[in-house]
Amino acid sequence: MTDAGTAPRRRARITRSGDFDAVYRRGRSAANRHLVVYAFRRDDRAPTSPPRLGLSVSKKVGGAVERNRVKRVLRERFAEVAPSLPGGIDVVVIARPGAAEYIEERGSAALGARLAELAERATRVPSA
Repeated sequence: MTDAGTAPRRRARITRSGDFDAVYRRGRSAANRHLVVYAFRRDDRAPTSPPRLGLSVSKKVGGAVERNRVKRVLRERFAEVAPSLPGGIDVVVIARPGAAEYIEERGSAALGARLAELAERATRVPSA
């Protein structure tokens, strides 16, 4: 239960396909061998609102157990990266085949470091 006057905190996630499409069409991307990161600043969201995360992990990544593990690791690592990202931004992370094996070999911290690097590149303002 929540105290009177406080609302439960909603998860900052992208769930609607229209929001995914907007990020894909108008967002900037950065990629490496295991991940693709798209980032898009939403004009309709307050600049102080937390970044929202959308995940896409296809069956090419592995079976249900592997896909769910990759999604869990990406959500955990994104929570660590999110405070350094600008507010009012939507981020979509696509896991490529081999991401589950990368976690097994190098650990979730290594994937988190690659996620942080790609998120920073995708959200960087292009120099004029």
